[in-house]
Amino acid sequence: MARNETKLWRKFKEKTPNIIWTRIENSASFGTPDLLGYNKNNTFFTVEMKVIKRYFKFSPHQKSFHIRHPKNSFILAETLAPCSVKLYEGSQILSLVSCTVVPEPLACDFNNISLYLDSL
Repeated sequence: MARNETKLWRKFKEKTPNIIWTRIENSASFGTPDLLGYNKNNTFFTVEMKVIKRYFKFSPHQKSFHIRHPKNSFILAETLAPCSVKLYEGSQILSLVSCTVVPEPLACDFNNISLYLDSL
């Protein structure tokens, strides 16, 4: 995981205390998201973390994963500007990379993202 994504991971884990997280560092299955989450409702979900410098960049394997797994897969994006973390549905991945209109996020800021994932 890149250095900026490691920092994002630490903040995200701290701000989502009700979720049990497993970091996935998988070189056997390319495209697998960075995190596997499990909430109090016994719901599993995945989160791909991205720190955005100019635009969204995903590997073909990452795109394929989110297209094949549209339910309970998410993309957590943080820009380098302060207070700019957003959660998107994995099914929105093609819209995120198209560089046209960025879709509306499911939630913004860590508190709202935590509430959203807790409610799954």
